[in-house]
Amino acid sequence: MALNVSQKLIKDHLISGEMKPGNEIGLKIDQTLTQDATGTMVMLELEAMKLDRAKTEVSAQYVDHNIIQEDSKNPDDHLFLQSATKRFGLFYSRPGNGVSHPVHMQRLAIPGKTLLGSDSHTCANGCMGMLAMGAGGIDVAMAIAGEPIYIKMPQIWGIRLSGKLPDWVSAKDVILELLRRHDVKGGVGKIIEYYGPGLKDLSTMDRHVIANMGAELGATTTVFPSDDEVKRFLKSQNRDNDWVELLADKDAEYDIQEEIDLSELEPMIAKPSSPGNVVPVREVAGEPIYQSYIGSSANPGYRDFAIVAEMMKGRKVADGVSFDINPTSRQMLTDLVDDGYIGSLLTAGGRLHQAGCNGCIGMGQAPATGRNSLRTTPRNFPGRSGTREDSVFLCSPETAAASALTGKITDPRTLDMKYPKVKDPDHPTVDDALLNKPLPPEEAKKVELVKGPNIASIPEMDKLPDEMELPILLKMKDNISTDEILAGGARVLPYRSNLPEISKFTFEIIDETYYNRAMEIQKLGGHAIVGGFNYGQGSSREHAALAPRFLGLRVALVKDFARIHWQNLVNFGVLPLTFKNEADYDLLEEDDIIQLKNLRTQLKEGKELTLTLKEKEKEVRAVHTMSARQVDIMLKGGLINWERDRQH
Repeated sequence: MALNVSQKLIKDHLISGEMKPGNEIGLKIDQTLTQDATGTMVMLELEAMKLDRAKTEVSAQYVDHNIIQEDSKNPDDHLFLQSATKRFGLFYSRPGNGVSHPVHMQRLAIPGKTLLGSDSHTCANGCMGMLAMGAGGIDVAMAIAGEPIYIKMPQIWGIRLSGKLPDWVSAKDVILELLRRHDVKGGVGKIIEYYGPGLKDLSTMDRHVIANMGAELGATTTVFPSDDEVKRFLKSQNRDNDWVELLADKDAEYDIQEEIDLSELEPMIAKPSSPGNVVPVREVAGEPIYQSYIGSSANPGYRDFAIVAEMMKGRKVADGVSFDINPTSRQMLTDLVDDGYIGSLLTAGGRLHQAGCNGCIGMGQAPATGRNSLRTTPRNFPGRSGTREDSVFLCSPETAAASALTGKITDPRTLDMKYPKVKDPDHPTVDDALLNKPLPPEEAKKVELVKGPNIASIPEMDKLPDEMELPILLKMKDNISTDEILAGGARVLPYRSNLPEISKFTFEIIDETYYNRAMEIQKLGGHAIVGGFNYGQGSSREHAALAPRFLGLRVALVKDFARIHWQNLVNFGVLPLTFKNEADYDLLEEDDIIQLKNLRTQLKEGKELTLTLKEKEKEVRAVHTMSARQVDIMLKGGLINWERDRQH
């Protein structure tokens, strides 16, 4: 049977289940990736599991999100992470080394391997011919401990690329075009696999840009072949021996097929406040801007900065524009300095920031109130920038640079200049100095974990009750993101290892009264929330499930869920239900009381449950899509309890 690249990767790592779309499958994980906003909880979970040493081929902990040190909380946690990686046998990427996804790609990614990361943009490493997926932190902790990841077998969505990108159009415009066509739910339940003659002119970093924002489509992951271009990239990183060829078979088929003719694309832009709100740049040209932001894991390549620098040579950014330069790795920053590009950016008026995620996750560089910010980042969910009333557009480096020069949103094709031609260095800097290697096992056993005062243990989670009466504390619309459930940014993420404190920010963007109301009724048995389509889109941060659970959330009843958040809810014992009849959404209001009876038996015996609206004398039918294994996890109150019982 002819196989595509995705099927080959899955088949090579399949531990349980059948490769039929919708079936639960178990996959062996070769590599893991954690970052500091999620990794602190992962390390605490490894400690709770009493793990002796990582059982993966490679596991790496990156410090890239929480690198602003306005007080002791972040640096204290950096020391904790460093000690934990020494203790458990992980690589440790120190602050300033860069964003996890491009650094992992440069130093550790290997074609043909699986990668599970506690960051939704882990899928970026699909550019290397890997099966790279985002997941909640506890799933990654289990993988580090040698356990498989369980997912529903996705459909494989083959996208044939033909043609060649025209001048002023780049890889970011490819993924924005796909989001224009399909919006933020288009990839749910699917792996996106790119193939075709158009690949030959896309560099590995170009592919990274496209794979990264597959997360914004809701896709399980994105996969590219491992071809001669990946071989060239690994050779440039002095890693020739890590390359293996991985191509689709000649007669390979796909569950869904589509084509993009690269030569027909034009500059695209996502308007506030969704990555799926995409139009051609020309349709919004002329809107004044306050900020132009270059960098992030969604445009991390050398060319993404070099082409902007070429556009800036001999020119200045417009008055009143904040021109923010966010290098994505220390290696790349060194090359940009050596080649004079950083000098060009600074001379033009650029503000140079340290290598890391920075403003992409709301860690600095927040825009002014009511002003437009153009960013080459992957997301523009409400408030993600750090400014509550933000107006963030997503675009390519070319569009961001053109707009910085003019002070207004500008189609770069209208500039009076030739399209700059840049290419990656033939011999880029290769630097492992800030990527600490795992200690030998005997030395690792002697390491003590360094815990600052901000670290709090995860509280015990009780089993799922058989009967519950739950008031509905929130009723929400479609496409609620994890940034809206629990914000990122400099105010919130420093409390990532302190659940009681971080929970105070839960749902604040939607309803500032939620925390106090949840605390008031917590002792009475908890509460429920109601939502629309694509609930929980965006970040993989498990705090968006864990914090509401800490506040008493027992049931989330929605029209449908985003994949990672759904799994996080299961992992922490929050029952994820969908309406059997979507019209029943209109029957429910805040403060209605939902009654569930004989719940444990209902979950064991079938996929449907009956919920009674206590004061309206009406019933609502709901459906769950958990496997038998996940039902057992739910009954025990979550994955931690389930794993603890399994070990004993």
